Amino acid sequence: MKPLLIPRRRFLQTAGAASLGALGLPAILRSQSPGKKLNIVVIGCGGRGGADLKEMLEENIVALCDVNAKNLDIAAAKAPGAKRFRDFRKMYDELKDAEFDAVVVATTEHTHAFATLPALQRKKHVYCEKPLTRDVHEARIITEAAKAAGVATQMGTQIHAGTNYRRVVELVQSGAIGPVREVHVWVNRTWGRQSPEDAAKYKDIVSVQERPTEEMPVPPELDWDLWLGPAPARPFNTVYFPGPKWYRWWDFGNGTMSDLGSHWNDLPFWALNLDAPLTIEASGPPPHPEIAPATMSATYTYGARGAMPPVKLTWYQGQMKPPQWTEKVIPQWNDGVLFVGDKGMLLSDYCKHVLLPEKDFAGFTPPPQTIPDSLGHHKEWLHACKTGAPTTCHFGYSGRLTEANHLGNVAYRASKKIEWDTKNLRIPNAPEAERFLRREYRAGWKLA
Repeated sequence: MKPLLIPRRRFLQTAGAASLGALGLPAILRSQSPGKKLNIVVIGCGGRGGADLKEMLEENIVALCDVNAKNLDIAAAKAPGAKRFRDFRKMYDELKDAEFDAVVVATTEHTHAFATLPALQRKKHVYCEKPLTRDVHEARIITEAAKAAGVATQMGTQIHAGTNYRRVVELVQSGAIGPVREVHVWVNRTWGRQSPEDAAKYKDIVSVQERPTEEMPVPPELDWDLWLGPAPARPFNTVYFPGPKWYRWWDFGNGTMSDLGSHWNDLPFWALNLDAPLTIEASGPPPHPEIAPATMSATYTYGARGAMPPVKLTWYQGQMKPPQWTEKVIPQWNDGVLFVGDKGMLLSDYCKHVLLPEKDFAGFTPPPQTIPDSLGHHKEWLHACKTGAPTTCHFGYSGRLTEANHLGNVAYRASKKIEWDTKNLRIPNAPEAERFLRREYRAGWKLA
């Protein structure tokens, strides 16, 4: 299969809906003059949100929202003219359509969908940090809402804009290692519920094994009820806050799989034109009802895509590694993506890649560059908002990636191999596992 060819000039120009559709990219219906500044709302101003805000300061920041007053104060110093809110539901109620063009969402994972959906329903452009949503059900809602809105969207998968990923995609799609039938993705991070053996090695907050029963004083700057949002109520404790401690608890996130999977599974998803898996099977320690695992593995099967053959992708986190790594067939990188083709292998991380066995590729000439350099992950989205040009991590793509990552956790929590009916969001062979696709929301919160 030939790589997607988008000449840089065409990438930067305003694209019409028809041409974008022909490329398989979403048609962006709302755009404005490239020279006009956008009116932007930032929801979630600390951590990643603070970094996102910094990228937006050349535009007009019209509103800031955060459940943490300290984050609001810091952000307001950078955007002193912006309105300030603690509850994004009230913010959406009070802001008129004419007051803003776009929204940046950088809240905790379990409120991403709730902060994103109202913007899409009002046909506002959205940049949302990864993972796009907390679960499969929410990912599908956001993906479909974005398609209906026809606006510029981008998930915060910043490494996607790097040159290394682009060169790897070109190598894979040009056939440098032949048809790829096997991929291994591994990350060294060991956050989450530890095995008894590993727990002794980790003395900090990440090794908490059970939900704490004690209640701690809520920091004066924090609205704890708003922070909990749609999740079940529980007493405040520092095992959840500040971030990223919260992300290993099922009520608030999905652990390492959905977090780092957004970055590392992105590369094979892009290079191999992956979509919905056919089956998913996971392994690891017995699942815990409250806490995501530190160590686990998930294997996905995908059908043929055009000229690309069926492929098996296996994810490993924590103490698990692919056999090629444990047998020292490949370099001992802490994190990596290994494409196994009929003619060789390609190993990559964020910043570098190598064709293997190296002796077989001595004197190899890389294919010509066909994927244009990125303007920058945030700038790409800002440019799309103003011109209608495509983004590379739009919700139509990122929603599918998010669903696949979440399905790895669904299979793990179900403790069995699952078959996936993507059209109907069903698990035909294990309907009891469907309870992990979505959740009930606390009173006062709804996603509709």
